[in-house]
Amino acid sequence: MNLTVLAASGRTGLALTRQALLRGHTVIAIARDPARIALADSAGLHKRAADVTDPASIRALVDDSSVVLSALGTDRAGVLLAGAEALVAAGPRRIIWLGAYGTGASAAAAGEAAGILGALLGDRLADKVDADKTVLAAGGTVFHAGVLDDGPESADRRTVGLDAGPPLDLGATVSRQTVAAAMLDEAETPRFPGVVALPLARWARRV
Repeated sequence: MNLTVLAASGRTGLALTRQALLRGHTVIAIARDPARIALADSAGLHKRAADVTDPASIRALVDDSSVVLSALGTDRAGVLLAGAEALVAAGPRRIIWLGAYGTGASAAAAGEAAGILGALLGDRLADKVDADKTVLAAGGTVFHAGVLDDGPESADRRTVGLDAGPPLDLGATVSRQTVAAAMLDEAETPRFPGVVALPLARWARRV
């Protein structure tokens, strides 16, 4: 399968790209600075430059045959919505988007900790929620993950809908490798089009 990874130079984007290549997929890996995509060149990897605040640069790399997995994250309000709108406008076949558990559609499932998370996010919360809504309205899948860490892929990982979501534990983590694997599963075998999905594992407590 030909996949496109947005924000491929970040830690989650690298996990997505690396795992996709290991699964035998061809990957267009997008970053503002492709030199920062810390993976060895290979026949299946195509590093490309684009910026979500420049929709024309996204349109140049995404078309109606594209399956896009986004690991876009930012500390600046407005960037996530800009990215979602740029992707949707480019008209890909599918979008699989990474969001945060406890925001927007998953706030009720996450429980009391969602309020704490919202306060921590401040003006970035509305950006996350609006970006998710944009992707969902276009039929994409939004993965809401808990606090991320750099551990290995969980052997007991699973993906569930919001109806099976556990309370959010802000003191626990789920690995980027686990989340990447769940997103790639969805790219290969769609189960959650147009809705929020939760990549779960036995959460590890932070020390």
